[in-house]
Amino acid sequence: MKKILSILLCLLVLSACTQKASFDGKDRPSSAGKLKVIDTRLCDKNGQPVMLRGISSYGLSLSERYINDECFHDISHLMGANVFRLAMYTWGVGNVGYCTGADQNRLIKAIDDGVNYARNNDMYVIIDWHILEDGDPNKYIDEAKLFFEEVSAKYKDEVHVLYEICNEPNKTEWKDIKNYAEVIIPIIRNNDPDSAIIVGTPNWSQDVDIAANDPLDFGNLLYTLHFYSASHRQQLRDKAQIAIEKGLPLFVTEFGITASTGNLPIDIEEADTWISFLEDNRISYCMWEFSKTAEASAAIRRDCLKDRGFVREDFSTAGTWLIDTIAKYSDKK
Repeated sequence: MKKILSILLCLLVLSACTQKASFDGKDRPSSAGKLKVIDTRLCDKNGQPVMLRGISSYGLSLSERYINDECFHDISHLMGANVFRLAMYTWGVGNVGYCTGADQNRLIKAIDDGVNYARNNDMYVIIDWHILEDGDPNKYIDEAKLFFEEVSAKYKDEVHVLYEICNEPNKTEWKDIKNYAEVIIPIIRNNDPDSAIIVGTPNWSQDVDIAANDPLDFGNLLYTLHFYSASHRQQLRDKAQIAIEKGLPLFVTEFGITASTGNLPIDIEEADTWISFLEDNRISYCMWEFSKTAEASAAIRRDCLKDRGFVREDFSTAGTWLIDTIAKYSDKK
């Protein structure tokens, strides 16, 4: 009997170790406070560089089920993420797009809940105006003005909120994106003067070198760089390097270990190369996407029915890779 009890105790200990949270408390709102951009680095309230490592939601209208406190606890403690990105699709058929027929009040509630749950679980949160098929952010600039007026007034006293004002501008030029940003940034800053703001760049947020040639005349900004490891390799890193050398602060608010479609193939070797590049240059990152869609980029297994109470076995190849990657680098400053 003692032997059986001993074996059971060992199994319980092993299980606890297996499910041990990777939460390490570093670069969290409780310790780092409100973030600011100094030179090319995202820094804490004391001016020390930080690294945000986390994950993005899928479109909020399609993934509300994961916007709950227990799920955010899992993202923070099991995945080890210190940032979560709330992707507000601006465009989409039916009830998907904020600007194209979705229930705006319901989506604003999802933002409110996400901001609260991120605070509860000591994570930063990015409020993402998710330009995609609409291409030019100026297409829905009136809606963007109202949206950012509302959220920046509401969250002006929150130390853990960052704003991403246009996800992936495409089929448009940098001058048009700048014109949009020059309208939206003052709206946010009027309410929340110390917030860090992230600005999308041309060609699906890849042409950071073009933005570096003519940056916006505001402080405390970061510029978006997106990649998918099976599609974007050294050529895009070279563009990023040019931007870095010109002093452009970057944030990878979206990336994947798949093709740019979000589907196969998966290229982990190239993803590891990318992460090493980002870590070396102190560039924060969020993986796409916390969902169980049919895409290979989805972090949750398709056969997982949970919306909280996750264990490692519930995650896909992409999800477990992210857990291991965050754990690998979270001990490094």
